[in-house]
Amino acid sequence: MADRGVDLSALPKEVRDQLAELDLELSEGKMEPPPQNDVQPPAPSSSSSHAPPPSSSSRYRERRNRRTHRNGGTRDDRYRSDIHSEAVQAALAKHKEEKMALPMPTKRRSTYVQSPINTRTPPGTTAMSPPVFHNRVNPNLQSPDSWINRSVQGSSTSSSASSTLSHGEYQPLYQPHHQPQHHAPPPDVTAVAPPPTRGPRVDLPSNAVVRGMSRGQSRSSMMETADGVPVNSRVSTKIQQLLNTLKRPKRPPLSEFFTDDSEEIVEVPQPDPNTPKPEGRQIMPVKGEPLGVVSNWPPALQAALARWGATQGKSPALTALDITGKPLYTLTYGKLWSRSVKLAYTLLNKLGTKNEQILKPGDRVALVYPNSDPGMFWVAFYGCLLAEVIPVPIEVPLSRKDAGISQVGFLLGSCGVGLALTSEICLKGLPKTPTGEILQFKGWPRLKWVVTDSKYLTKPSKDWQPHVPTANTDPAYIEYKASKEGTVVGVAVSKVAMLTHCQALTQACNYCEGETLVNVLDFKKDMGLWHGVLTAVMNRIHTISVPYAVMKACPLSWVQRVHIHKARVALVKCRDLHWAMMAHRDQRDTSLGSLRMLIVADGANPWSVSSCDAFLNVFQSHGLKPEVICPCATSPEAMTVAIRRPGVPGAPLPARAILSMGGLSHGVIRVNTEDKNSALTVQDVGHVMPGALMCIVRPDGPPQLCKTDEIGEIIINSRAGGTMYYGLPGLTKNTFEVIPVNANGVPIGEIPFVRSGLLGFVGPGSLIFVVGKIEGLLMVSGRRHNADDLVATALAVEPVKTVYRGRIAVFSVTVFYDERVVIVAEQRPDASEEDSFQWMSRVLQAIDSIHQVGLYCLALVPANTLPKTPLGGIHISDTKQFFLDGNLHPCNILMCPHTCVTNLPKPRQKQPVGVGPASVMVGNLVAGKRIAQAAGRDLGMIEDQDLVRKHQYLTEALHWRAQTDPDHVLYVLLNAKGVTVGTATCVQLHKRAEKIAAALTEKGSINTGENVVLLYPPGIDLIASFYGCLYAGCVPVNVRPPHPQNLAATLPTVRMIIDVSKAACILTTQNLMRTLRSKEAAASVNIKTWPTIIDTDDLPRRRPPQIYKPPTAEMIAYLDFSVSTTGMLTGVKISHAAVSALCRSIKLQCELYSSRQIAICLDPYCGLGFVLWCLASVYSGHQSILIPPFELETCPSLWLSTLSQYRIRDTFCSYSVMELCIKGLGTQTELLKARGVNLSCVRSCVVIAEERPRLALTHSFSKLFKDVGLSSRAVSTAFGSRVNLAICLQGTTGPDPCTVYVDMKSLRHDRVRLVERGAPQSLPLMESGKILPGVRVIIVNPETRGPLGDSHLGEIWVNSPHNASGYYTIYGEESLQADHFNTKLSFGDPHTLWARTGYLGFVKRTELLDASGDRHDALFVVGSLDETLELRGLRYHPNDIETSVSRAHRSIAESAVFTWTNLLVVVSELCGSEQDALDLVPLITNVVLEEHHLIVGVVVIVDPGVIPINSRGEKQRMHLRDSFLADQLDPIYVAYNM
Repeated sequence: MADRGVDLSALPKEVRDQLAELDLELSEGKMEPPPQNDVQPPAPSSSSSHAPPPSSSSRYRERRNRRTHRNGGTRDDRYRSDIHSEAVQAALAKHKEEKMALPMPTKRRSTYVQSPINTRTPPGTTAMSPPVFHNRVNPNLQSPDSWINRSVQGSSTSSSASSTLSHGEYQPLYQPHHQPQHHAPPPDVTAVAPPPTRGPRVDLPSNAVVRGMSRGQSRSSMMETADGVPVNSRVSTKIQQLLNTLKRPKRPPLSEFFTDDSEEIVEVPQPDPNTPKPEGRQIMPVKGEPLGVVSNWPPALQAALARWGATQGKSPALTALDITGKPLYTLTYGKLWSRSVKLAYTLLNKLGTKNEQILKPGDRVALVYPNSDPGMFWVAFYGCLLAEVIPVPIEVPLSRKDAGISQVGFLLGSCGVGLALTSEICLKGLPKTPTGEILQFKGWPRLKWVVTDSKYLTKPSKDWQPHVPTANTDPAYIEYKASKEGTVVGVAVSKVAMLTHCQALTQACNYCEGETLVNVLDFKKDMGLWHGVLTAVMNRIHTISVPYAVMKACPLSWVQRVHIHKARVALVKCRDLHWAMMAHRDQRDTSLGSLRMLIVADGANPWSVSSCDAFLNVFQSHGLKPEVICPCATSPEAMTVAIRRPGVPGAPLPARAILSMGGLSHGVIRVNTEDKNSALTVQDVGHVMPGALMCIVRPDGPPQLCKTDEIGEIIINSRAGGTMYYGLPGLTKNTFEVIPVNANGVPIGEIPFVRSGLLGFVGPGSLIFVVGKIEGLLMVSGRRHNADDLVATALAVEPVKTVYRGRIAVFSVTVFYDERVVIVAEQRPDASEEDSFQWMSRVLQAIDSIHQVGLYCLALVPANTLPKTPLGGIHISDTKQFFLDGNLHPCNILMCPHTCVTNLPKPRQKQPVGVGPASVMVGNLVAGKRIAQAAGRDLGMIEDQDLVRKHQYLTEALHWRAQTDPDHVLYVLLNAKGVTVGTATCVQLHKRAEKIAAALTEKGSINTGENVVLLYPPGIDLIASFYGCLYAGCVPVNVRPPHPQNLAATLPTVRMIIDVSKAACILTTQNLMRTLRSKEAAASVNIKTWPTIIDTDDLPRRRPPQIYKPPTAEMIAYLDFSVSTTGMLTGVKISHAAVSALCRSIKLQCELYSSRQIAICLDPYCGLGFVLWCLASVYSGHQSILIPPFELETCPSLWLSTLSQYRIRDTFCSYSVMELCIKGLGTQTELLKARGVNLSCVRSCVVIAEERPRLALTHSFSKLFKDVGLSSRAVSTAFGSRVNLAICLQGTTGPDPCTVYVDMKSLRHDRVRLVERGAPQSLPLMESGKILPGVRVIIVNPETRGPLGDSHLGEIWVNSPHNASGYYTIYGEESLQADHFNTKLSFGDPHTLWARTGYLGFVKRTELLDASGDRHDALFVVGSLDETLELRGLRYHPNDIETSVSRAHRSIAESAVFTWTNLLVVVSELCGSEQDALDLVPLITNVVLEEHHLIVGVVVIVDPGVIPINSRGEKQRMHLRDSFLADQLDPIYVAYNM
């Protein structure tokens, strides 16, 4: 349709879909002329007695099904070779014996793009296993346990089998083996159905590890597994299957280990001694026969046209066909001449105003004509030649999104085209703007469009004659050529080359005047132009042009034309032979006896031999003679390279070469006799063209002549070839001016050759054989593979049910220092998941066996989605670009990095710890490395005994402040509007605390030393209750209240902390008390067993008899419970001494006094956040403005407006608060400015965290709010851990935090090497704030426990008066983790007691000076030791891999990584549409391989908000792992990389 200038976009969608489907059918030749009365009404069935009449699409489908049924079993005979099919079947049979079952990917139902519902297999079943469940509700199902166990025996059941259940009738719950009656099991908090957006951040303790659980319940309620993950999980089964698959040895055996200092990245492949090498002598140039001189050959091609126009005006030049294949019009030589002259005259004289000539001879003009209109094109082409302007034929642009459209713009630009000729019909069909102008296509120069229909042409005056000079070296026309990378360049052909080429073709093909030629090829370029337009006119041949559209409607039309017109020559491609064979049954009486030459234009494709043989087989009975089949080899640059001359009847047929594919991959010719499985049969393409000289040179490096048994690139010297890439002199030199050299590098002569882009060799009798094209060459690990060969192997794996045969693309992408092979095919809509997966795994095996090359990726996309070339092929470079950009949208994908990436560095072997620690230390000192340690300034002694008493216990400090400065406001609480909703002066706080203490002793009858849980929203009640507990002598346990909208997820954590801490009582508000006793709460926990709950909203006015004073400062002041990122719930004991030391340290560091104001926007439930919220103000006397972080969700500007309004100098926040500000205010800085927000007052803004500083986030924050006065130096971070709540905190004095760049490669080896900013593989790290007064840190080897030098990464150990006293446990199990708190170095300083933070970091001495004038030692935190991934003997930090993954594609919102059984699992949240899900799999695999040299084992794509994040904004990766393995994520897609 498009060929006839019809605007497809105007048709209804249904019709467009049908046309698209039809296109696919046709592009692979599955069509026959439709029988006349094919459509019959369907017989009415009982179910559809009153159904509407079938729509056209259903009728069409019915017809198609019938047709498919008739000829669906045939393979693509373009690539058909029975030998090859046998080879593939043999290879697959071999694999079958090995029984390698690949785990099938898991896909959510909604991601099935196509597949009608009835052909879909349930996602829980795979090719290798029976369905796990046949019926959703089965009365005979035993307990879920048996169901899970059965799935393990089913070996490869899919993980989404459960996701279909998780919203359904029942959910498998793991039955504990036995449960003590008095303990509820730990709540399963992982089974939360994820909200569509990230819900409230909840701290989810892992079910596996609760430090401080009673012995009775500790392990009985867990599954008996290594990591508390249920063993019988479908996902683990799949992973086990994947591991089994990966146990196959890789091809190059890896040497065992390498020492850890080695810098090499890539395994350098050792040359294989058995590699075949060329052994022949150096090749001699091959000469074609001399080009004969015929006396009546014209001096120029235009002269030939002038001659025939004058003397043979009635003789037919061209017959064009309509869409049905019937002749539409015939153009005679007289008409062709007169119209061309008219056009030439119009172009030169009639385009501009009277005096202005728009076109001059030598200007370039685009020719835009559809394939269905050869006549208009002929007139335009010859009109341009006569006007001496240079035609540049291009394809008709159909839309802005045409494949490669912008590259065509590059061609027009490089050729300086400003004018386009077209026909009226074509012009109407071009895409237009709403105003009716022709669209400006992307990358195209501005064009003036000229219509060349006869009625618009001007007849020249009597005296005007076109100038026809003798052919010279000026360009005659420019032919476009698309390179492998997709760039379109113009090959300029000179007038003399055009003429000589026509003469050479006439001589080689023995053309005679007046013959008839049937041309099925594109007449705008290549063979279709050279034979069908140029040589035809030179020899007064009658050309019958059969356009692509006619071939699609009637594949046999060209054969019928040969029969009707008794044509002597036909010009076809293998595709046309194939189509004719498919449809030949309907034509009994056609005869091909008149043909003397059947030119096969793509005869150079190694797989053409099978098409030629099969066609001969079928049509020999129709008069086709074997010797008329003439394959040829051509390229746009060298034009015709070789063509088989028409044979003499009875002469022996040319020989075949059966070559070893192994030899070919090394560029060597070896005749294959033994293993027919990996053989390639090629036919010759005849001899070199008359008057040409040919050599074979090495395709890479200098053009060195090949040996006789070596494959190389064919280069040609001839007058009949292209002269240059127009407008691109640099490229031209490398292609058109090649001088071959001999083995010593000496040029063999002066004559320049042209590269043809064809790979081949010279056989016996100087016959030329072609084995592939440079642009189809894939160089993998130093071996050559041909894309066409791989396509042929894939097609031999019977793809009938799965993919469209004509729609397979093969290309290579560079990943991790080598080319990796990718195959993309279009999947049939009715192919089931199982069929597709099975086909993919068989293709993998076949290619592996036959070509000895691993596939990196095999992707199936929905029908009709790959970019097309104008004549229906696949646009490879665009497909490759789509793949790399993540725009391919596959519906099935299989990645095999484990099998094909064989150049990874060798795994590192950890050095044995045989060397004594002391010698390591001496070695460090000799090398001039200092021991990595650092300390904050001295806390100093407090002289005044009164102050000592005042500050020893916080209760006394508060009491003292209430007496000495009762009305001083300590706390101000703000709401979302920025309005003060609560204040607390010293005396108010003291009195409220007294009331609470009285209530505890009376209502709760609490004894001294018992634990009391505080359950409050962020506010002043929480602070008062804390001091109330201290006044009563109880131990407060601060717990985040459950989220009312998400009780199921948050309440079990509250319950767990209450149970583990053995709390005697709960202090809370009225609202929360109602929540705890509500029906909703009862659904999640047992509400009857809560301890005493005291509501502090309404208390009697009583005072306690006295305020409790602890007998010693070592007594516990409070318990700090927190869920670590690894999902571990830990409660630490903080003594009174630690509290006062910590408060004093913070006071000194931040210079806090009564006159100061600070703003706090933090969660006040644990760690340093709690200390700043509840303790620091009472100790130091400064005023704290409290901003609950959840208020920022309704008013993101609250915190910043407060800073501006109160002129705050110091503020504390969390990363989640920063993220809220960036997301909520990213576009509103101007608005903030207008509202008068000014942050120039802020001197320090400290992020409180227990992790590596998030540099990207703090930078974005500083940059974004720079416009409202925020200083870039203000933002810094703090660092604390479970064993010490505050190790670093950027104070008011001291140098700014510094940033260093470390080498990631060294970091993986636990080495620290500083590099310059922007160095490859560099990682920026920011100092975690200044070390607090009284704190000492040292970097220690976690294995040997010896101190390390400052160029090493090690565990951070800390010594300080405010270290925690230990983990809170019930049955005194302190011994388990005692070494976390009181541990000694194995040498060096054996007396100091250190606490182990569990974080890795390093210390660097900087050039900056601290307050005392010494050089400043900076502490850099790299990551949590528990979370590091040990892979291949190296240490990886998950956030580094996650940063890379998040950069891979715009649709990745957040990602998390973890390992399971040594496989790296990447979970990514998809924020785009679900059709992008599978695009992410190769991109994630690529980026992790490139940047971290790791192969991803499993890629899991999930919805936004699935990755659990705790209240501090940290990812809980272990939780995620447990949920994944327990199959509770409901993933969109899970890919298991082979």
